[in-house]
Amino acid sequence: MALNIKPLADRVLVEPKEAETKTASGIIIPDNAKEKPQKGTVVAVGNGKKDEPLTVKVGDTVLYGKYGGTELKLDGKDYLMMRESDILAIV
Repeated sequence: MALNIKPLADRVLVEPKEAETKTASGIIIPDNAKEKPQKGTVVAVGNGKKDEPLTVKVGDTVLYGKYGGTELKLDGKDYLMMRESDILAIV
């Protein structure tokens, strides 16, 4: 299902990955100890600025700062709207 939202300028809409529920050794992490995810998938991108085209595209998996972006809830899902400069890397 396609989202009916188009970010403006250099903004990017990211769907965060689910927080880890278990450690590598098998220990279950309780809800109050889970960390905010810092990895997500780009769902929509803006057109970029006149002199700065965007380098990310829809479908890219990206790393971003822990407290970057603005949280949105669309169609029952959580998303983050952020500037491309808040994205640290494409993985």
